[in-house]
Order: sequence, then C-alpha cells, then structure tokens
Amino acid sequence: MAGPPRTRDPQSVLFACAMNSVRSPMAESLLRHMFPQGLYVKSAGARKGELDPFAVTVMAELGQDISTHKPQTFEELEDWEGLNFDLIITLSPEAHHKALELTRTLAADVEYWPTHDPTTIEGSRDQKLAAYREVCDQLLLRIRRRFAKVGAASG
Repeated sequence: MAGPPRTRDPQSVLFACAMNSVRSPMAESLLRHMFPQGLYVKSAGARKGELDPFAVTVMAELGQDISTHKPQTFEELEDWEGLNFDLIITLSPEAHHKALELTRTLAADVEYWPTHDPTTIEGSRDQKLAAYREVCDQLLLRIRRRFAKVGAASG
C-alpha cells in the first residue's frame, strides 16, 4: 500500500519494532555493518524494553557487538536528535502503526517488514537461540535485497 519507492537511495534509515530490544537493534547493526560510512542508521521501539541477551549472543556470532545498545522509544529518539530519517522500516505491527502516525508530520517513507518476535519461543536455550538466528538471517536477507543497489554494490 506504500507508494512507489524513492528513486534516490535513503541517506538515513530507522528500524523500529515493539521494544527496541531484539529485532530493530539486530537490523540496525546488520545495516550499519554493511555500510559503515554510507548510511546513518538508528533503531527505536514503540515501547521501551530491555536489551535481550539472546540478541546480543546471536549478533556476537556474526562478529557484531550490540551489547552497549540502549533501547529507546520513538519519543526519546526524537527528543535526543530528532526524527530526520528518509526511510523508516517497521518490523512489528505496533511499530508500523506508530511510524504511520509520525509520517503525518515527517516526510519519511515507511516500509513494513513483518518479522517474527523470537522472544515468544519456548524451549531450551538452543531452541531459543535457533529462533533468534532465524530472525537475524531473515533480516539480513531483507536488508541485502533492499539495499543491494545502494552505493552500486550488489552481491
């Protein structure tokens, strides 16, 4: 239902999920790692959460350290640095609703990437980690597909 994608590449991207504790920090780190200089990347949540240790573990397996990530809400991000993003990628229904509200006053494109919440998985530590890895893999695939053309690097 979104309009056609912008012809120019986004310069700044905000990933958003429910609590900024698993999905959006993972996505933020993945994209930042892919384009260390090319893009300004942040993440936020519809509500405030605590950084999830399973998310930290799964990202560490990829050599990415998100252990210092401080979950924040849209409001906190806006207070600290403003919401000057070209593109907001939402990963949960709650965040998507919030982002659409914001676009009444922001000129940002919004894309919805429905992403499973791995915190709902019951089971052993290994089963839980497997669910987080799956979410991480899905995010990485989406990010690669979406941003392959940025900086003319494809692959």
